[in-house]
Amino acid sequence: MLTSVVTQWPWLLAITALVIHCSALAKWVPIQRFWTVYPFIWVVCGTGAVSYGAWRGFAVENMLVVCSSALIGLTIGMYPTRKLFAEWAHEINQGETRERYDYPRTHLAFCGASVLVMMAGAILLTR
Repeated sequence: MLTSVVTQWPWLLAITALVIHCSALAKWVPIQRFWTVYPFIWVVCGTGAVSYGAWRGFAVENMLVVCSSALIGLTIGMYPTRKLFAEWAHEINQGETRERYDYPRTHLAFCGASVLVMMAGAILLTR
């Protein structure tokens, strides 16, 4: 359904999802070296995922929709932890390092569930 539209729309969806995700993380994790490298990591990983999917026989548009939806789900899933990210980034900027950064299990479960729900929705939209 969604992939029957013009080819430019899935690309626009992918770019928009990347910009929204990276902008949110740049605000939540105010470490300059993080938010300068983070978008490039996502571009490389997204390119690899789309090209792998195309190599396995899936349409590029389908892979773009699924990857974009997963990225949007990740952004939604990381929202409850934004205050912890900001606190940890502030500590790192001050030079303090912890032995361990405890990520709450409920936040992790919410993040995983939101990514899976968004990917399931994307798969239904691409059929």
